[in-house]
Amino acid sequence: MQLSAFVDRLDETLGTADYADLDASANGLQVGPDEGTVEHVAFAVDGVEETFERAIAADADALVVHHGISWGGFDRVTGRTYDRLAPLIDHDLALYVSHLPLDGHQELGNAAGVADALDLENRTPFGELGPEFIGQRGTASEPYTPAELRSRLDTELEPDGNSVQLLEFGPDEIDEIAIVTGSGTDWLDEAVDAGADALVTGEGKQQVYHEAREAGIHVALAGHYATETFGVRAIQERVEGWETELETSYFDVPTGL
Repeated sequence: MQLSAFVDRLDETLGTADYADLDASANGLQVGPDEGTVEHVAFAVDGVEETFERAIAADADALVVHHGISWGGFDRVTGRTYDRLAPLIDHDLALYVSHLPLDGHQELGNAAGVADALDLENRTPFGELGPEFIGQRGTASEPYTPAELRSRLDTELEPDGNSVQLLEFGPDEIDEIAIVTGSGTDWLDEAVDAGADALVTGEGKQQVYHEAREAGIHVALAGHYATETFGVRAIQERVEGWETELETSYFDVPTGL
């Protein structure tokens, strides 16, 4: 498959252009030739030295990640930036990135994957960012107790040996759940306004403890990495369904954070 056709198809599937003015990440093809071919595609959450090396060892032609290497561009390609770029160029490994588009996609996105894991119904976009959304909210098919919600997240997300931290300031029965994966506590007020009983995200900030307590809402901190494996896996599954016979690999490199 031509690399340009592969990139165009992913861009269209994920609505990459819709987030062009909203995201610090340069979404789409971050590193790669104008023309090239793709036979083996690797997938990972982070575009870092370890995932580059594993993709190269697997003889992949392209690596699709959630977190890329360009956040507003480069001033200089030296030091750590050079060290990260060099193996991609030396081994003709293309790097495709989908950050906020993969958070917000209502079918393939990270929040959608967490909502699947929690068996949420009546889902709607959540986590407003300009004209777009980066999360999802829904109603539990059966109400959770706080302990049950923590246990379900622990089981489904497997956050690298670290238990999910739950700030228990909401009701005894949890029906309405809002989700923004990664670092999503900035959307706490939106969750409260939406009538959510709990906000599920990856990592927290110091002030969220008091904000959640004062607002009377649960906040589940389930791990930045753990909440953001769903999107790249969903893309992998979608690519495997294309009639292109592309080989795929997934590399799990958890951070515990």
